[in-house]
Amino acid sequence: MDRTTRVAIDVGGTFTDVVKLIPATGEFRFEKVPTTPEAPAAGVLHAFDRAEADMAEVAMFNHGTTLGLNSLLTRSGARTAIIATRGFRDVFLLGRTDRRVMYDITYRKPSAFLERYDTFEVTERAYFDGTIATPLDEQDAHRVADEINRRGFESVAIALLHSYANPRHEQRLREILLERCPEIEVTVSHELSREYREYERTSTAVLDAYIKPIVRRYLRHLDDSLTDRGFAGRFLVSRSGGGAMTAAAAREQPVNLILSGPAGGVVGAAGFSRLIGRPNLITIDMGGTSLDASLVLDSQPVLHQGAEFEGLPINTPSLYIHTIGSGGGSLVYLDEGGALQVGPRSAGAVPGPVAYRRGGTQPTFTDAAVTVGYLGADTPLGGTLALDAAGARSALEPIAQQLDLDAQQLARGVLRIANTKIVGAVRAITVELGHDPKDFALLSFGGAGGLVAVDVARELGIPEVIVPPGQGAFSALGMLMADVQHDLARTSVQALSELDESTVDHSYATMEREADARLADEGFPPDRQIFQRSLDVRYTGQEHSVNVAYPEDADDPFAVVEKDFATLHERQYGHVMDEPIEITTLRVRATGIVDKPALPELRERAGAGPTARGRRPVHGPDGAVTDYALWAREDLLAGDVVPGPAVVSEHTATTVLHEGDQLRVGRYGELVIALAREGEELP
Repeated sequence: MDRTTRVAIDVGGTFTDVVKLIPATGEFRFEKVPTTPEAPAAGVLHAFDRAEADMAEVAMFNHGTTLGLNSLLTRSGARTAIIATRGFRDVFLLGRTDRRVMYDITYRKPSAFLERYDTFEVTERAYFDGTIATPLDEQDAHRVADEINRRGFESVAIALLHSYANPRHEQRLREILLERCPEIEVTVSHELSREYREYERTSTAVLDAYIKPIVRRYLRHLDDSLTDRGFAGRFLVSRSGGGAMTAAAAREQPVNLILSGPAGGVVGAAGFSRLIGRPNLITIDMGGTSLDASLVLDSQPVLHQGAEFEGLPINTPSLYIHTIGSGGGSLVYLDEGGALQVGPRSAGAVPGPVAYRRGGTQPTFTDAAVTVGYLGADTPLGGTLALDAAGARSALEPIAQQLDLDAQQLARGVLRIANTKIVGAVRAITVELGHDPKDFALLSFGGAGGLVAVDVARELGIPEVIVPPGQGAFSALGMLMADVQHDLARTSVQALSELDESTVDHSYATMEREADARLADEGFPPDRQIFQRSLDVRYTGQEHSVNVAYPEDADDPFAVVEKDFATLHERQYGHVMDEPIEITTLRVRATGIVDKPALPELRERAGAGPTARGRRPVHGPDGAVTDYALWAREDLLAGDVVPGPAVVSEHTATTVLHEGDQLRVGRYGELVIALAREGEELP
């Protein structure tokens, strides 16, 4: 059997997106199916069926899932215990003493995932250099294991004080636990993070243990279901850090999947930026439930060490993604003070917006978009879902009456509120980090991204909006561009001036041997492996560090590190200091290279230009009702120009541009929209 087809499926809160690629012909197929929260694996299999993918011909399946994130959001994970070094039982529950909201007297910390009686202590102690001060008391460990078994815990996070320096006691504790209670899931902190800061490492282990039973069951069930249908290819899962991991690795470390879906879109954006020659992009991915904003700088996604979930640190590399509750299914309602709100609550996949005719009764952003005319019954979503315009309008009318508005005015207000929230999300990743949005193009994707992109860009002064091919399923497309990655780190706090190059090289080589073994087990030969060395650097006494690439081929690598650190520190914090410098952590990113899909080029038009398929009255941003030309994206070829006002519909999404805006089709089918500015006319 000739296995060449590649499939990527991204499970979102409302829709599941699927992309099928046949490399031999360059053919892409984009589809959407409703997400099935009660049986997520069934939704994935349905997506395969909708794309007409023959399992026996699929060489690689890339998957993005929000299962772990949803388990955290709904507090529906496993009953989890913590085992800590005696005397450090409260590390996780105490956390840090800083407050994220300084002047809000109503602020409360998010509810914890466990209580103090779910934490246990064992007698042991290692020092920061790995020296064993107190051997593990195995009788104590057996007692704790028996108590955990008796109380019916499903999962355990083992996080001992200095296990990053010497993991021997964590390894032995895991052996004892699995001997005494073989059905329990166990997470050991040193396998997720070989770094100091016990709270961050413990938090990472707890979050991993909390979702592990659920994610493991799901991935195992999905893997078995695919195999039963004839799938024998490579099964990869998108990870928060921007690459992919094998399904087997994902089952062992599910904490790396928390931003699985959104990461695929950012990886795709970085690859697409290189393809079209736009190195700096702001990305917005607006789906049915949420909106994810991120940055691509110099055609690379922005990484940071230390993501968070509701204030709880996750000490694994993650793409810098800012998420807000603003999607097509965001509910429209009046709060206790009578103010109009849009989200963060969502109609989700079930029942969905009123316009979907699936039992929804509360109006949503999508219902507002239908009412103003952005979406119409003449353009079924996903090619099959016809919209109920009258139902959408009726759902808005009770709220409109309370505000003394008509339904169209209310719908326009809903869109303005949503746009304001999205503008705030973009400012958080640009202006607040020292970037001017005007220096970027806005790459918009997701099922609802094209409805808001030009308004958001105009508000921020961004001159250009780019809509990639297959925008509604672009996150899934991005997953096809993701390589397999492993991130390894070792804490080593030393003055830069005292570092020995041979010692540093030895530490890197040790991590690279470990990474090489992992990649080899996953089927990547040496010529498909890349290792990138970096280190975390700070001024002596600082709390946080700056990650700097390690120039291993330089004559004096530490001099280069010092110079690069100063440049990066000034870029991030606006200043440099005349203070000693030290390193805190050595890092290796190991990559297994996966063949990337080649996007087909769109042919140019030989004869007369395209023709609009009709017109529709739209309640525009200026409050006036104007006829917008209706275009089908499949009718457009490279070089075609579409003037605004216009609505461009495609199989998985819709794009709106207004009076004075101008759309030009690029060589890969991307829609490049130049925004009109006040007092200006585009040529």
